[in-house]
Amino acid sequence: MRHKTSAAAAALSLMLVAAPARAEIVVGFVTGLSGPIASIGIPNSKGIAAGMAYRSEVGGEPIRVIQLDDASDPTAAVRNARKLVEQEKVDFLIGTSGAPQTVAMATVATELKVPMIAISPIAEPAKGDGGPWVVQIPHPQKLLAQGIVADMKRRDVKTVGFIGFSDALGDLMYDSLITAAQEAGVKVVNNERYARTDTSVMPQVLKTIAARPDAIVLGGTATPGALPALALSERGYKGVIYGNNGMISTDFLRVAGKAAEGLICPTGPVAVAEQLPDTNPIKQVALAYRAAYEKANGGKPTDGFSAYAFDGWVVFTDAARRALESGAKPGSPAFKEALRQALMSTKEVVGAHAVYNFTPKSSFGVDDRSRVLVKIEQGGWKLLP
Repeated sequence: MRHKTSAAAAALSLMLVAAPARAEIVVGFVTGLSGPIASIGIPNSKGIAAGMAYRSEVGGEPIRVIQLDDASDPTAAVRNARKLVEQEKVDFLIGTSGAPQTVAMATVATELKVPMIAISPIAEPAKGDGGPWVVQIPHPQKLLAQGIVADMKRRDVKTVGFIGFSDALGDLMYDSLITAAQEAGVKVVNNERYARTDTSVMPQVLKTIAARPDAIVLGGTATPGALPALALSERGYKGVIYGNNGMISTDFLRVAGKAAEGLICPTGPVAVAEQLPDTNPIKQVALAYRAAYEKANGGKPTDGFSAYAFDGWVVFTDAARRALESGAKPGSPAFKEALRQALMSTKEVVGAHAVYNFTPKSSFGVDDRSRVLVKIEQGGWKLLP
């Protein structure tokens, strides 16, 4: 499979390679530049380019990125991860743009003992020899579900329906909703699913409306996530509708149109950076991310996915700085182990979505500071109190 690198990242790579006297840290990055979740994978790629524009070396050592397209296919994600580790000898892995693909990639990282940052939400990955090798940047779904359930309680919502993807991400969202709802005394009345490639969800919507829920949670992301919103609007549903952080993009707004008006989503503060108070520690980095994104990609960010990749880069470079202090050299097993240990001791690293803290006990590194609720109003996102 050929390497696919953004123009900005390619230019940076050429400049970095031009310094032969210095060692380099090699990062393998996998994303879905094609296939059904390219609307997430392409922004992920732009987020890594923004990361390179923000910080292209660590401790005097340049960073080189090798980017591969998994075409939204878990099998290709596995193949790419193995190629990056076994043939390209990368020090670190970042990826990819879908839960099934990321699970597959994380399995390879653990098997081959290469530290990895996941930029799609997955269940807690298995721990390998020597401890865990993978951490994840996206908000844990339980934290997001707790945010919307708390809003339901404020609105006196008693029952809620669910319409989501029929895959690992849909399972994760539904299970998180069930847990948060039970803790709050809210009843989940149904569990309807659809494939990302489906062109209609009207049967699922009709079954959900028939259950007469006070609110409905949508467990789809990006442009396929707009299908239930469109169908609910067509059927005249008047209850509260909740989305998720995977809907924070102009592509979703474009496809959903007026049907998404009033939709409430939990997401990272970066989505409404300019609306944050100056006392919020994330605001400064969120605005710096926007500047780096524009420098690297020639335009302003229009999604939340690129910021997850950017934050992955921020966490990686912080860990790399501390790994280099151990004296281990890039390209060696000792450096990979130093990177792993540094990654698992990440403390109060501020990104565009969250403040990150990782330990060997959990691959999730964010807290309530990473979550805000936003509402679609007149085609834009408004921060809710």
